[in-house]
Amino acid sequence: MLESYIVTPKQLSDALTKNILTKISTSPRIIPLCAAWFLPNDPKGRTGQQVFREKRIPSARFFDIDAVKDPESPYPHMLPTVEGFAQAMQDIGIRKDDEIVVYDTHELGLFSAPRAGWTLKVFGHPNVHVLNNFRLWVDQGYPTESGDTAVATEEKSHYPTPDIDPGKVVRFSEMKEIAKDFGKEGSEGIQILDARTRGRWAGIEPEPRPGLPSGHIPGSTSMPMADLLDPESKTLLPGDKLREIFVNKGLDPSKAIISCCGTGVTAAVIDAALSEADFGEPTDRRLYDGSWTEWAQRVSEADGLIKKAQ
Repeated sequence: MLESYIVTPKQLSDALTKNILTKISTSPRIIPLCAAWFLPNDPKGRTGQQVFREKRIPSARFFDIDAVKDPESPYPHMLPTVEGFAQAMQDIGIRKDDEIVVYDTHELGLFSAPRAGWTLKVFGHPNVHVLNNFRLWVDQGYPTESGDTAVATEEKSHYPTPDIDPGKVVRFSEMKEIAKDFGKEGSEGIQILDARTRGRWAGIEPEPRPGLPSGHIPGSTSMPMADLLDPESKTLLPGDKLREIFVNKGLDPSKAIISCCGTGVTAAVIDAALSEADFGEPTDRRLYDGSWTEWAQRVSEADGLIKKAQ
């Protein structure tokens, strides 16, 4: 069994080598789960499914961030229902006792895998890890495969309908109250970290979704995802380096932290970084699921709830 949430290519390779299973085996499996995803304005028009077919860890399954969501919501990546999550796990052949290692793309490095890992944890999957990262896996010569793949009918699983952990999620109504209370005497001092680029946070760069204004939630701190990654390998920085970044931003580990971003995907990179840095209590770390795409469509600059940098 892998011990830490963030795992290296060598740790995953060693674990897979030891995890020899047969058709009659009942031992827990280690399943690589590809959560490749690109922004809708990707300059090369790439998709997660496309790069999964081109290069993946052998025996990996594909977790489609654009599909494992609430289909009734007008916002892109809201968490699915418990029934929807269970169905998605069944469709890709995941069992409740599987040990899951989520990874993303060679092209972008660490980007979308933490969102899938966070989603699995929200729905109570017991053993979840994030690979740091697939770019290193490829560059260090670990095996890959390509081509179409599908989970055979006999491989589909029975995944029980889970419970959701509300303590990991922030909804719009609560976020609005927190923003309205920012700076008021007696407010809780909840820290909001935004993973978008500083330009989008400041309101001087456009959002990737047409018609959506840029800017930020009152009281939020710009914490660009790129600042948490190695500039070459795009791996998550070591825990001590991450802790130094958080301290230099003036964050207080004794206070609650909410991560957000554009649609709730890269906010999970901040959440993973906080975990790796052991910064704050795990129960004090949450993610605003709707993030900026919901926020900017439900509030306005006129009511003081969209701020721009001075």
